[in-house]
Amino acid sequence: MGPEQWESLCDGCGRCCLQKFQDGKTGKVTYTWVSCYLLDTHMCRCTDYRNRTTFVPDCLVLTVQLIPRLRWLPKTCAYRRLAEGKDLNDWHPLLSGEPESVHQAGISVRDKAISEVNVHPEDVDYYTIDYIF
Repeated sequence: MGPEQWESLCDGCGRCCLQKFQDGKTGKVTYTWVSCYLLDTHMCRCTDYRNRTTFVPDCLVLTVQLIPRLRWLPKTCAYRRLAEGKDLNDWHPLLSGEPESVHQAGISVRDKAISEVNVHPEDVDYYTIDYIF
């Protein structure tokens, strides 16, 4: 799979750009509604994708080898689903032919996420998500 095909697997949900906490003992991941400052919270796309790892050193470049170790990726994530031998969801833009289908299915963080520039770092835990949508 070439780079362009690999990138097309991203459904544009924006969930991987949410801040999360991982319990050191249990490994359980808790998501928050607080997003990376580079995420356009309406379009659910990075505003500087090319340079994101320079500006956000913790931002990962997803690779086939890395995906199986990233248990925090949402269960709906195309990268994770394919790594687990599952098909893409029907609402995935590659299947639906519609970039908006991920938002229409309620999978994305569109207009739900809050940029980290608007949240004090000590208050991030107030924005935890009790469920993964």
